[in-house]
Amino acid sequence: MSESAHVTIDDPAEGVRRFTLNRPEKRNAMDNQLRRELLEGLQAADGDASVKVSIVRGAGKCFSSGYDLGSDLGSDQPYWTSEVGMKWARHVTAGWTSLWDLYKPVIAQVHGYAMAGGLELVGACDLAYGAEDAKFSHPVTRFALPDFDWFPTHLPPRVAMELQVAGRVFVGSEAAQAGIINQAFPAEELEAKVLEIASAMAATPSAVLAVNKRAVHTAIEARGGRSVIRTLGDLQAGPHLQQLGGDAILEQVKSGNKA
Repeated sequence: MSESAHVTIDDPAEGVRRFTLNRPEKRNAMDNQLRRELLEGLQAADGDASVKVSIVRGAGKCFSSGYDLGSDLGSDQPYWTSEVGMKWARHVTAGWTSLWDLYKPVIAQVHGYAMAGGLELVGACDLAYGAEDAKFSHPVTRFALPDFDWFPTHLPPRVAMELQVAGRVFVGSEAAQAGIINQAFPAEELEAKVLEIASAMAATPSAVLAVNKRAVHTAIEARGGRSVIRTLGDLQAGPHLQQLGGDAILEQVKSGNKA
């Protein structure tokens, strides 16, 4: 087992690497350091011949409460391309979609709850399994678009509407029936069941896993999946950019420069 500040890594079975979001005192809220450690760890696993599949889970009472809004999210960002308002959404989108480009599948193991950015991480994983009492929601939709809005591209429209417009909280089996996760298990069985699934996948040659994962993601891309999510992220930044523009104009007026 190896341990870093915010992510713990172990190999619980042959061919399986497991990443544990390790900020239980913060309900595994994701700051940039945690995200960087997770993304770099998954990329390293993708190049490790001994690894066939990865699992992402949370320590303590939940999977993740979302992004750590109390941390400095404006600095040391992995995957950002612009200094203007859409920087955050773009770096989130680039980071999470990098999981889709990995050859090896990534599984989310959800207990407690996956909220906001935590639910976005669930969407970035190739497969997701949850406890029957786990809760899935995105409260940010009450005042903005999600930063990584995978709901319209991966879920039936009615389900996406319930998550984004109605603000519904899905629980365990409901989430599985809706397609938010693959399957729900009793909480006390979740870890063993996910490990059983991952071990069965690890018995398949890596090349076969890779081509089958790529087949599914190719179909998603053909429907415009990544470009839709990227565009929605830019829309999320729109009000912020508009405010910046308004402030700039106001400052020009105050200074007498109306040109």
